Amino acid sequence: MLVKLLSGSMKKMWKDYLVLLFGLTISIAIFYMFETLAQNKAFLEANALISSIVFVFHVGTFILGLVTIFYIFYATSFVLSLRQKELGMYMTLGAKKGKVTQMMFLETLVIGIISLIIGLIVGVGLSEGIARLLMARLDFSGEGFHALYQSSLWTTVIFYMILFLLTAIVNAIRIARKSVLELLHADQIADNKVIKGWKTFVGTLFAIVLIAVGYFAMINMGELAHAGVIIATATVTPGTYFFFMAMLPFIIKRIKGIRTINEKGLNAFTYAQLDFRVSQLSKVLGTVAMLIALGLGAMTAGLSFYHNTEIQSSMMHAYDVKVLEPTDKELTEMENWEFEERNLYSYRVTDEGVYFSKDELQTNPPVIKEITGNLDELTKETRLEDDLTAPVYTTDETDNAELMPEQWHTALRSELMANFYIFGDRALYILDQEKFEAINADTQTVFVGKVENFIDHANTLEEIDERHHQLAVKYTGEEPTMSGSKYEDYISLKSIANGTIFMGMFLGVAFLMMMASVLMFKLLSSATVDIDRYQMLRKIGVRHAKLKKSIYKELFLVFLFPGLIGLVHVLIGMEMFSFILIEPYTKIWLPISMFLVIYGLYYLLTVKMYQRIVLPKN
Repeated sequence: MLVKLLSGSMKKMWKDYLVLLFGLTISIAIFYMFETLAQNKAFLEANALISSIVFVFHVGTFILGLVTIFYIFYATSFVLSLRQKELGMYMTLGAKKGKVTQMMFLETLVIGIISLIIGLIVGVGLSEGIARLLMARLDFSGEGFHALYQSSLWTTVIFYMILFLLTAIVNAIRIARKSVLELLHADQIADNKVIKGWKTFVGTLFAIVLIAVGYFAMINMGELAHAGVIIATATVTPGTYFFFMAMLPFIIKRIKGIRTINEKGLNAFTYAQLDFRVSQLSKVLGTVAMLIALGLGAMTAGLSFYHNTEIQSSMMHAYDVKVLEPTDKELTEMENWEFEERNLYSYRVTDEGVYFSKDELQTNPPVIKEITGNLDELTKETRLEDDLTAPVYTTDETDNAELMPEQWHTALRSELMANFYIFGDRALYILDQEKFEAINADTQTVFVGKVENFIDHANTLEEIDERHHQLAVKYTGEEPTMSGSKYEDYISLKSIANGTIFMGMFLGVAFLMMMASVLMFKLLSSATVDIDRYQMLRKIGVRHAKLKKSIYKELFLVFLFPGLIGLVHVLIGMEMFSFILIEPYTKIWLPISMFLVIYGLYYLLTVKMYQRIVLPKN
């Protein structure tokens, strides 16, 4: 009989259970995705630019575990909220409380086990799909990463089975403690009482102090190291929850108290809707804010490492494009590039040296990068202005030539590619035009230029570097390990940072998915309670368009608060990487824009789904 009642109720309410199943599945999949990285110590140590990355993942596991515990306890209580009235009816008709309690226990456990199986399958699939996509995008082999990781699988199963058992027991106890009348009228009772008076003040003060301490730890992460990570975790996380639990009810109350706002349109109803479940909403919004901070923070950090490789390579090279002995095909290709500056210099090569024309160099003097010794600006760009008065300059001390000035030596070696990798140990010379023409060798050219984004021309630059390696074989007899170009340095730096970039992007996508799941699940799971309210408003003559506008406004406020707090956490939190990255905020608008687009789409999707549930059909 118990099994029949259980299966019958689940079949009858399958649409509601699908919402729950979706939320639990995403939670399990994200937890598993995180653990595939967190427990693979060999992969982390081999591919991380940050030496303390393993410790950071341990802290991340702790934070995710706390968020997951809260989420699962709330999500499984959704089963109870759906079934309370029905369970009360069973007891009214003579069912024993023990049997009803047992049915509630089994129902929670069955849903948990089903979602665990599906969640693990989805988690493995997402891990494989996202990992392969990122690896292809980053040109990263990712050796050692496995989407199906046995220890992560067992950790997820054990962790969630314990949680589902605990929540099943808690739900059963809650049913056992309720009277028949409480079960029958459960949907008419507000979730929690709003914190008032001195409790609001103390909670807000406590939140501000905790968040301020956490921000201080983030900003000074270079000095605090591991202690900074622990302090930031132990303060910002509870501080965020206290902020929402204390301040949000107060803000809603104050807005409701402004007559010019409250009495306009359906604002009284909109803010009453928020006020009705404000305490429970505040906890969910705190969770969402933390997930936004974790997800957007991981994605922002990953992209910052990615873009900083370009900045680091630009610190060492004044010119983006450097081409020795350019071919007609290469020159034709570069004619379509938008150059900010471009120059062509002549040189000749003999067994003794590499010779440049002084007249050409002084007519269009090149620029170089010089170390400043200033932490705010490590290098600066300098255009050479030294007047070359002597007829001959060389890098080797001789009686017949002046010693080449250091800046000009740097320009030839670094910017004009006359380096050891290409020409071996040949000396460098700068000659006046008469002496240059007397050198018995063919005249060659080197093309240099600046473009807005040299990565846009990666394929051509890669081909040019390959040809430079063959050119080095011609002059030295052996292939060099590198040629000295900016693109080659960029690829080398990116290969070092790729592992950290991969981890940041992988986790960013995972956390943002969970964030969206938490917020959508909370709002849609409580939508059925609001059906009667919207039907009542429609019956007394409120227009359909007004009701839709009210929903847009209500859910906008719900999305706004965690979005702002999470964004502030990220903007301050990026200071954690200031001792590693040259410009931690470089192109930060890109991940923020991506987040806003994703967040906005979820907002619109949630609004449409919510409207479909609560609004009466025309």
